[in-house]
Amino acid sequence: MFSQPLSEVDTIAYLRSPQAIRERCGKLFALAQADQLRYFRCDLTQMDRVADYVIAVTREHYPDLQIPFHSRWRHFEVENAPRLGHLDRALANLSPLEKAKAKFDLVIPSVLLDAGAGDRWHYLEAETGQVWSRSEGLAVASFHLFCQGGFSSDSANPYQTDAEGLRQLTPNALIENFQVNDQNPLVGLEGRSQLLQKLGQALQKHPNWFGATHPRPGNLVNYLLQQAQDGKLSAPIMLNAVLEGFGEIWSGRVSLAGVNLGDVWLHPALPGTEISDKLVPFHKLSQWLTYSLLEPLQELGLEITDLDALTGLPEYRNGGLCLDLGLLQVKDQQILQQSHLPGAAAIVEWRALTVCLLDAIAHTMRQRLNLSASDLPLVKILQGGTWASGRKIAAHRRPSGASPIRIESDGTVF
Repeated sequence: MFSQPLSEVDTIAYLRSPQAIRERCGKLFALAQADQLRYFRCDLTQMDRVADYVIAVTREHYPDLQIPFHSRWRHFEVENAPRLGHLDRALANLSPLEKAKAKFDLVIPSVLLDAGAGDRWHYLEAETGQVWSRSEGLAVASFHLFCQGGFSSDSANPYQTDAEGLRQLTPNALIENFQVNDQNPLVGLEGRSQLLQKLGQALQKHPNWFGATHPRPGNLVNYLLQQAQDGKLSAPIMLNAVLEGFGEIWSGRVSLAGVNLGDVWLHPALPGTEISDKLVPFHKLSQWLTYSLLEPLQELGLEITDLDALTGLPEYRNGGLCLDLGLLQVKDQQILQQSHLPGAAAIVEWRALTVCLLDAIAHTMRQRLNLSASDLPLVKILQGGTWASGRKIAAHRRPSGASPIRIESDGTVF
């Protein structure tokens, strides 16, 4: 019995699903296990060693294994500075619903600004005198920009993000607020600015998600509350809303039937005769954003279900962990000596194998700790966890702590 080919609409829906991420990545992982990929091979004999390393790093930060979600909120809390306490006091007069909307307004543009900053950029936080770099620097910089009303067009309501406010965030505005200069360059500055501009446009195009009269990212809270049943909301429903609501903002991506697919890339090793058969979805920033929306919704009393349906994040910390500790091995050392575009087959391969290896690391860690998936979901393993371990081993292997593979970032992928 032959199955009917998917329509373009069905294919788009499929490529937006966590199921598609795991299935397409799984096909490349199977080829890697058979040593049939061009750029990488897997050595699963290293799995126990890697799991033990991640467990050790996790216990350094969370000795009792009471691990919070991997989300942007952890970066806002860096060094236990009272930033979120300041935010809660500023929002104290709002209703719980409006407070959740304000937190969406903060975290959504902050996540979209979170692509790799490069090795040289840093941010001096006036309030603490601390200097931050990489993800923490981008988080702290965007936090203060939000609190100063930088995402709002209404000076009387600074703690919000709206379409007009986003349109005001030109490259020059980001240069000033992110302290960029010749000695302090930020990778992908133009791409970040364009992303925020396009976010503003997307807010106006989708009143069902973001509101008709005063479109805000925070109005997505209303839509998600409507999707909940008996006080429960499925994480894949949240991801789908993110992918549909923000799908138009990504530049230079593969399109199908005129629909921008986002973080979806071609790999020639996948079987099939249609271009769509060879597409590998990752949706890294969209899943990172989904993980970062969990806590404001939980504060409203929602229970988030199906968390492990989402995948690990295929970015250079998790992927670097797998490579630096030998779970992944390059077949040609030139891969480590060249720079690669995000759509290069080697990068697609690396990211796909990372997705599958994160699932395998999670399974091994749970076995060794005698914990279930509900006790230790993937979103906590990432936090505890693989991301921190990837950063730690990178600092040990390379003085700059950089990724083992250089990526030519445009500020919208990694």
